[in-house]
Amino acid sequence: MFNDIGPLELVTIVVIAVLVFGPDKLPKVIQDVTRTIRKIREFSESAKQDIRSELGPEFKDFEFEDLNPKTFIRKQLDNDDLGLKEIRNGFDLKKEMAEVTDAVNGRESEASASVASSGSPSSGSASSGRVDMTKKPEELGKDEWPPFDADAT
Repeated sequence: MFNDIGPLELVTIVVIAVLVFGPDKLPKVIQDVTRTIRKIREFSESAKQDIRSELGPEFKDFEFEDLNPKTFIRKQLDNDDLGLKEIRNGFDLKKEMAEVTDAVNGRESEASASVASSGSPSSGSASSGRVDMTKKPEELGKDEWPPFDADAT
């Protein structure tokens, strides 16, 4: 329960308790606190037993620690019935983010560069993904769309 309290913090708590309650009342306060903690533990254990008995025999191995999301996810990742390790190993987040960054900045990524070098037409403003924002709406041709600024919407 108090695994993260070091010796210096413990001494500080004892000194503050002696100053606040006094040396003659301190044993009574400690007894009251330990009695309260014991009652809370008994109450929580009886509540857990009531819940287990209400759930039935199918949930006899049910642990309340499994309700913690971190514990649940860790347990599910260790149990590889869903094939999550294969999915995790097949997904390269750095590569995906580099491609998205290149696409946003208007640069060609490695995949599109290899397609362009294999003979696909890659010249012109339509394939580079850039829009000429200097044209006025009156200067647009019949089949041209007005410029679209994704950042402005």
